[in-house]
Amino acid sequence: MKTLNQKKKQIEKPSLEYYLNLKYSITLYPDSEGGYVAQIKDLPGCLSQGETIEETMANINEARELWIETTYEAGGEIPVPITDDKYSGKLLLRMPKSLHRRLAEASEQENVSLNQYILFLLSASA
Repeated sequence: MKTLNQKKKQIEKPSLEYYLNLKYSITLYPDSEGGYVAQIKDLPGCLSQGETIEETMANINEARELWIETTYEAGGEIPVPITDDKYSGKLLLRMPKSLHRRLAEASEQENVSLNQYILFLLSASA
């Protein structure tokens, strides 16, 4: 028969490092007052904002780390990212050259990759 300490070790939660290395989905929205807002829906209340997409992404990553560290230290439950194995997250898309150029120029202006910029646009309209 197992002792209470043995049972505790069996259900011991993962390390803080484990949670910090999880990949959470981030949703970006344009802010009505300018700039952008980012949200991690898997972590309730984990929001941030910034003037540019790059700044917003840096801020939401910092907010994610603080959210996880605070919850972990308080002994709270940290949800793991919701995954949907049905979708790979990859999509091949053909578009007119003129649209490709406009999107590429806009992404350069925001100082982010074309993929990240398109993902932002799709997230904001979904």
